Amino acid sequence: MNGFPWGAFAVGAGWAAAAALAVMLATFAVAVRKGVHRVVDVAWGLGFAAVAVVTWAVAAAGEGDAGRRTLVAALTVVWGLRLAAHIARRGRGHGEDPRYDAMLAKARGNRNLYALRMVYLLQGALVWLVALPVQAAAYGPGPLSGPAWAGVVVWAVGLAFEAVGDAQLARFKADPGNRGRIMDRGLWSWTRHPNYFGDFCVWWGLFLVACDAGLAAAAVSVVSPLVMTYLLIGGSGKRLLERHMADRPGWAEYAARTSGFFPRPPRRSGSA
Repeated sequence: MNGFPWGAFAVGAGWAAAAALAVMLATFAVAVRKGVHRVVDVAWGLGFAAVAVVTWAVAAAGEGDAGRRTLVAALTVVWGLRLAAHIARRGRGHGEDPRYDAMLAKARGNRNLYALRMVYLLQGALVWLVALPVQAAAYGPGPLSGPAWAGVVVWAVGLAFEAVGDAQLARFKADPGNRGRIMDRGLWSWTRHPNYFGDFCVWWGLFLVACDAGLAAAAVSVVSPLVMTYLLIGGSGKRLLERHMADRPGWAEYAARTSGFFPRPPRRSGSA
């Protein structure tokens, strides 16, 4: 681990934290003006894109392989901007997200300041933490090799699952005839959460790119895909969404035949 430029990485991590904080504070200002805190969901993807760009710029002035630095920044920006654009389109014309209404109902005192502490600053810290592979990969010495390209493949699978799954769900919801029905077509027949599975692949893929930068980069960034895996499966992703969907007509039958996370062909009726 001695070959890893820890000093440069620490400086870059500071700039990355500042970038994540700036995105969240700017989003908070917009949310207060609009009176709707759901816009913070758009800032999630934008925060990662900002961290990637700032890390790329800071690292470019110092150490690290330029090819890996550019690759990991590009992958992160493409993923982050696509996610932000999708969430912005999905939320256009809607009021406050019920999740934030429920959270803010617990506030004692100023609701906006409570949201700043419990939503924006927390998400900013998570962006910085989850983006550690992006930061570590930018400073790693040595040219691109096998683990980086394996990471690109895993990342691409994840992006495809997210983008295709989101598009399929949007088309399904746009049809008035599907109101009240469970989406069980396309990728949604192979996994109940193609978007969450895609997110899982994206961050394990970026971790592999960081592994290509050496053992130190892998060690400092492995927390990222582990945290994302927990959030997607056991935290605020799959677990909470399925709790919300449990009472929907047809959900029990859909859940019985469809994988809860990792894709597989749907079970036939009556199969174990």
